[in-house]
Amino acid sequence: MGAHCCNHDQDVSRSRRYRKILWLALVVNFAMFAVEIGAGLRAGSVSLLADSLDFLGDAGNYAISLWVLGLGVVLRARAAQFKALSMLLFGLGVLAAAVWQLLQGEVPNAPTMGVVGSLALLANVGVAALLYAYREGDSNMRSVWLCTRNDALGNLAVLLAALGVFGTGSAWPDLLVAVIMASLAISAAIQVLRQARGELAEVAEHA
Repeated sequence: MGAHCCNHDQDVSRSRRYRKILWLALVVNFAMFAVEIGAGLRAGSVSLLADSLDFLGDAGNYAISLWVLGLGVVLRARAAQFKALSMLLFGLGVLAAAVWQLLQGEVPNAPTMGVVGSLALLANVGVAALLYAYREGDSNMRSVWLCTRNDALGNLAVLLAALGVFGTGSAWPDLLVAVIMASLAISAAIQVLRQARGELAEVAEHA
């Protein structure tokens, strides 16, 4: 009995800590969305605009995760499916934006991309470090971790794009990074959809 109570206390403490991390992540992501969308529009950078929309999507992701935390497996899996579909739409939207930018032929501002990309990287690495311990949870927790991991990788890619734009005077590095970020979002969405489908199938099997 004593061991059971101890495990219960540990689970409650872990859940409370996870909730606090999600709240912090929500605030950080929404703030970075506001910063990046303004900078992306001024700099004419598709990769920054893509990253800003990713921050907004993640803020919504964390809000949904906070809502379903502590609910049943079915509701958590359904929420994960919704978030995965959002990631999928984000990826497709970024691809469309990259094509549009290619047709416009504008060259983005590399220094702005570098400064804002560095700030975004610091924000995402901090959140990812806090969420690392929860990366192997259910599909809902996994979707949160994958989104955060993809953000950090996307920020590194934006910095590389800034260097490429600065060195070549061309928009191609920015467009290439936007396509990579879209691919990451689509890949993560497929992973989460598969895991959520498996969880729902397991619940139905035992019903």
